Amino acid sequence: MAYTEDTAAPEVVSVKRKLRTWEITAISIGFMGPVMAMSLNGIGVAGIVGKAVPFTFSIAFLGTMLVAYSFIRLTGLITHAGSVYALAGSTIGPRAGFFGGFALLGTYIFFAACIVGACAVFFEAFLGEIGLSLDGKLWMLIPLLILVLGLALNLRESKVTARTLLIIGFIGIVAMLVLAAVIFVTVGTGKAPVSTGIDFTALSPAGNSFSVILTASVFAFLSWAGFESGSSLGEEAAEPKRVVPRSLFLAVALGGFIYVIVMFAQTIGFGTDEAGVAAFSASESTLTQLSTTYIGKWFAIGISAIAFCVALAAFLSSTAAASRLLFALSRDGFGPKRLAAVNPKTGVPANAVWFAVVLAVVMALALGLFGATSVDVYYWYATIGTLCMVIAYGMTSVGVIRYVLKPGSKIAKYELVLPLLALAYLVLVYINQVIGQEAPYTYFPYLAGAWCLVGLVIALAKPDLAKKIGSDITAHDPL
Repeated sequence: MAYTEDTAAPEVVSVKRKLRTWEITAISIGFMGPVMAMSLNGIGVAGIVGKAVPFTFSIAFLGTMLVAYSFIRLTGLITHAGSVYALAGSTIGPRAGFFGGFALLGTYIFFAACIVGACAVFFEAFLGEIGLSLDGKLWMLIPLLILVLGLALNLRESKVTARTLLIIGFIGIVAMLVLAAVIFVTVGTGKAPVSTGIDFTALSPAGNSFSVILTASVFAFLSWAGFESGSSLGEEAAEPKRVVPRSLFLAVALGGFIYVIVMFAQTIGFGTDEAGVAAFSASESTLTQLSTTYIGKWFAIGISAIAFCVALAAFLSSTAAASRLLFALSRDGFGPKRLAAVNPKTGVPANAVWFAVVLAVVMALALGLFGATSVDVYYWYATIGTLCMVIAYGMTSVGVIRYVLKPGSKIAKYELVLPLLALAYLVLVYINQVIGQEAPYTYFPYLAGAWCLVGLVIALAKPDLAKKIGSDITAHDPL
């Protein structure tokens, strides 16, 4: 099969534009993985704030909207497959853009690897619900299945991937909302196995200080990780300056609305007394446990299967985003030119897709060979990816600040408060990952920092590369 490569000017290679608002929204929501988030992320929050889990998710929702502001504003001004790499490069400078993009590339790669672990976790949970198990290192067979599925779906045109994500995500969201509705009705009518009823104080701080709520909100913030992944498909959108900002807003807003409702249902489902909070914080998969309690084992089996499918969807999103970033960087002169090759029939950067998918699976299997479990793979790589993500998001916020302060800016100066607040929130996220952790988590900030440092060294040591990247960004779609 023939592929086109970037052998001359950057304009020679272009990805076909055809994606619409709902499709790019699906990419972002697929990366966020709502069922994964609702199964795992509330557990840590409950351990800190008790029954104030839904209130904490509301604070995280606000924090995420502040972070999303920078992406929404800048993607309305520039279109590029590089996402952070292009946004920071156009506002701060090419070296800063390369550094931010390199950090985001780390986010996508580490998240893709962690999601391979999540797929294995949920697949094992499904087998457990039907009375089967994978002993020892047999879980490592699951990443091989993910490898085949990931390549089969991501090597097709982006429309197919987006529609696959939309279908899977819709099923998962509907299942969660059905479970939430059943919990509300059962608890509200007094037929639940808990006696605390629909406790609306869970929507308040519930006696927690603001600092405690803010500390716990960083765990909730992870539920929106990757909301910007759809922006890396800007060059494939029909009207990118309208479609991409709208899609990012919808992904964050829809996610926030669903998260708060489902977390409120989970909190009252476990019960808001001391025993209920203890059960919530000790759960391994809240959706599966509550499904068994409030609906039945058959629904728990379905939720486990859906969770696996949603994790697969998140894998497709993360590797799709990583491949587009690799495509953009290689097209601009960093990395092998073969990664800038595009399938002329589908518009997909096929070599970059192969590289991203295979690398993620190999990373997961590598930990498994050294004795790590599928759960370890998920949490370890997720932590490293989160730290890279914080730096990448911060670069975009700094970019907006820089752009607002420039003469002739199209963004009003009073809007400066939003990216400044976003930066403050991101600092809290980073600090929470560094302070108070135990091995091996104490090593992860250094691993993430080392990755980002490599990007910084390259940006500073290769001025010609930075100039080429900056020239492409400016020529492609100047602010």
